[in-house]
Amino acid sequence: MTERTLDDLGPVDYLVVEFPAGQQNFTGEAASELLKLHDAGIIRVMDLVIIGKGDDGTVMAQELGDLDDLGEFARIETELAETLAEEDVLRLGEVMSPGSVGAALVYENLWAAHLGAAVRHAGGQLLAAGRIPIQALIAAVEADESLVAQEV
Repeated sequence: MTERTLDDLGPVDYLVVEFPAGQQNFTGEAASELLKLHDAGIIRVMDLVIIGKGDDGTVMAQELGDLDDLGEFARIETELAETLAEEDVLRLGEVMSPGSVGAALVYENLWAAHLGAAVRHAGGQLLAAGRIPIQALIAAVEADESLVAQEV
């Protein structure tokens, strides 16, 4: 990656996913999709931590760079900023279910970097940002379809 200034930085987001015990079906598909986004220049993976919670409630974590076999992730390991502190990871692990495995991902939205810089250069600043969970969108569409069906 080329050297960039803070002014060039795009919005940074994070997400945490959990795979509950008995529902873990790791095929590598999610990892491949994440790498596609990274390789296409849409995002830059800044941090990726694998988190596990034992049946006894013990939280275990591994930074991507600490894994014995990085597989396809080896090519991005040198770009990681390791933005999550140990306290962050432990806090995330506390809300996980016993026996589950999860991941915390911090990523820069490269697709929005130039727009963000242009807004800042014009004197603008971000007032709010958010994300609507897909489950909420599905529920809203289903509720709307139910109302339409009742009126017919």
